[in-house]
Amino acid sequence: RTVLDAKLKVGVLGSTRGTSLQPILDAAAQPDCFFEIVSVLSNKKDALILEKGRNARVPDVGFISCLTAQNKKMSRAEYEEIISERLENARVECVLLVGWMRILTSTFVKRWQGRCLNVHPSLLPDYAGGMDLEVHAAVLKDGQRESGCTVHFVTDQVDGGEIVAQRICPVLSSYTKPEQLKATVQALEGPCLLDALRRFAQGDAGTRFFPRKAYLSSTTQPKDIQNNEIITYRAAGVDIDAGNTLVELIKPLAAATRIPGVIDTLGGFGAVFDLSAAGFGAASTPSEDQVLLVSGTDGVGTKLKLAAEARLVTGFSYDQNLGVDLVAMCANDVATTGAQPLFFLDYYATGKLDPSRCADVVAGVALGCKESGCALVGGETAEMPGVYKGDDYDIAGFCVGALRRKQLLPKKMNPGDVLIGIPSSGIHANGFSLVRKLIDTRLSEKQNALSKPASSFFQVQAKQNENKSLADILLAPTKLYAAPIAVLSSSSDSLLAAAHITGGGLLENLPRVLPDNLNAHIHKPTILPFPPLFQWLQSLAGELPDKDMLRTFNCGIGLVLVVAAAHADTALIKLKQYQPKRIGILATSSSSSSSEERVHILDDVTFQ
Repeated sequence: RTVLDAKLKVGVLGSTRGTSLQPILDAAAQPDCFFEIVSVLSNKKDALILEKGRNARVPDVGFISCLTAQNKKMSRAEYEEIISERLENARVECVLLVGWMRILTSTFVKRWQGRCLNVHPSLLPDYAGGMDLEVHAAVLKDGQRESGCTVHFVTDQVDGGEIVAQRICPVLSSYTKPEQLKATVQALEGPCLLDALRRFAQGDAGTRFFPRKAYLSSTTQPKDIQNNEIITYRAAGVDIDAGNTLVELIKPLAAATRIPGVIDTLGGFGAVFDLSAAGFGAASTPSEDQVLLVSGTDGVGTKLKLAAEARLVTGFSYDQNLGVDLVAMCANDVATTGAQPLFFLDYYATGKLDPSRCADVVAGVALGCKESGCALVGGETAEMPGVYKGDDYDIAGFCVGALRRKQLLPKKMNPGDVLIGIPSSGIHANGFSLVRKLIDTRLSEKQNALSKPASSFFQVQAKQNENKSLADILLAPTKLYAAPIAVLSSSSDSLLAAAHITGGGLLENLPRVLPDNLNAHIHKPTILPFPPLFQWLQSLAGELPDKDMLRTFNCGIGLVLVVAAAHADTALIKLKQYQPKRIGILATSSSSSSSEERVHILDDVTFQ
């Protein structure tokens, strides 16, 4: 190439609706996009992907027939020669296969070697060779907790080319049909293709002889503004069109979280919710059935910073994970009162709005909302150049739930009541200032460390995590706990209290739900030794004392439920799918003390 700061020219081959292409077309429509779609071709005359190309005013859009002028079927080699010539005439540099339902010949693969990318609906190398719904059905059958999509180079080996980018999503327990998982994974494919194009264009995917210069547009190049020149809002760094694009990307995500009570107001000045439609109508017995509202707000702390660093190192985006974290940090807190989370709003602030990246965050928010049973009803996106650097961002969430007064937690507790621990999915969203400090100061070649397999640092417990990088494990999304709390709070009076183990760990959070006359006695073997991830962090910190670990991290226990001793066995059975375990009991407190002194880690605890 002679002009290295020109836009990357991309061609697309597709046979289907081209749903995954839309985010790419939307990104290409932005004036400062680093690539342009110059060709969309299909082997199906009525493929909707062609309509998408025409609507986006792609210069070269067309159906390539496999029949000759004499109405005879071409050989595969002849057909692909026509396609290659068409792509080359459009000066295509990178080919994307988006639902291309034909096996390519070795000749085509060799001709476009290192320049042809395919998106597959699984986390390769798992389920390589599978297609569409059969992949999602296999994921559900195997009981996988995570799935996603992969963009890889096309080679002669089916789905065996070098992986360029991956996007990961949780497999929700509510998924019973492969179509449900397909919808979630398909929403990731467009952003994942954008990740891959970004790496390709920058020369990070092994496809160029030297790194390609970053594309400089008129909106990013500094220039002197003359006194008589008109200064627009965009020139000041705020792109209203990008914001409008983001709203359109968010609408289907929000619609997927709709629950009874939501009144369609997305895009309006306020979100309206009907409590009666959600089952919280007028009270028949005011003293006990009165409806109470519970609110919560939080962010995800410096996990944002590690996610940004990992994105640069690994090429993978963790923005969706952060969206799930945001919901969990708010909805989990609301749920500990016994309330059902009803609706959620998010706040996204950045220096320069990247619609696809913000949409990834909101996609995670939508996933978190669906699993927590609440609706995403609105939010705010603030583009603030000068306050934030580049596309750095911060997020905050706001959740509102409701309950009847008789359901309010905590309730009266007594000595002997049982503490049930529900596992965490990892670090969650607290303690990352320490995690980042340890990585910066105690790991050699920090950047390489984040992309290395986590198993090279500590024992990976879950089989599905064996091939994950250190960044993947550190940045795993926070577990959502509204469902296990609801299992007990809605069935009986056995649930007396719930504590979300966040910043301050077990020692600071459990006392928040205990009355002054009771302490917690934790059975030491149920929490120690810590899970391997936390042991590794403890070692990096110079053998940080257990007490400090328990005041900083969740150390493997993300939620503690207090149940009456008589109901403990039944509660454990009802919570079986959430992997509960008895971790301690309540005991009479002899004197007032600080919160951390109210949690005693004992070698021997007698359960009644």
